[in-house]
Amino acid sequence: MRRFLRDNGLTVTLLALFVLSLIGQALTGWRAHGEELRLHNLPAIGFGSYLASGHFISAVFENWESEFLQMAAYVLLTIFLFQKGASESKKPDEANAEDESPSAHRADPDAPWPVHRGGLVLKLYSHSLSIALVTLFLASFWLHLAGSTRRINEEALQHHQPTQTVLETLGDPQFWYESFQNWQSEFLSIGVLLLLGIYLRERGSPESKPVAAPHAMTGH
Repeated sequence: MRRFLRDNGLTVTLLALFVLSLIGQALTGWRAHGEELRLHNLPAIGFGSYLASGHFISAVFENWESEFLQMAAYVLLTIFLFQKGASESKKPDEANAEDESPSAHRADPDAPWPVHRGGLVLKLYSHSLSIALVTLFLASFWLHLAGSTRRINEEALQHHQPTQTVLETLGDPQFWYESFQNWQSEFLSIGVLLLLGIYLRERGSPESKPVAAPHAMTGH
């Protein structure tokens, strides 16, 4: 177990922080929603019912959507674009290992099995990271949209107003306001990290260049 935790400590810690944060969001969101219902003289709902409510589903996937968009965009943009001096960028004036054809490693016993298989399997595997991230973004976007529709309809029923469809929510400025307010912060944060990494260092972190590395050094 100790060996497992040492080898996977970063993933285990991040997943633990994720679960604790999600639980915190659920509990505080339930209390906040209950207070909102009380102010409108409506009956409170149980915690289990809250987890299936539009209020919770919309809020959760609104954030997941922006995170997966950020990661998918970053992975795809770094294929074609460069930032001189950034540790996360390919070198603009040199050959990069990321661009090397995997076919040259078909005989490598440690290579992943799609490399040995070749053909369509290898072609898909060569872009599997971006495919997975885009798929997660689209799934989160849909769940945000569905959750927002449920939230709107729950509020409409409480106030005896007509409900709306998913397509109507897709044309709702409020839905896009929620999306854009998260998207812009994600693109800002990754851009700031990219630029700060040119001039600033964090010793011991693989996300930083070595402390003594020149500012113009690109990649690791």
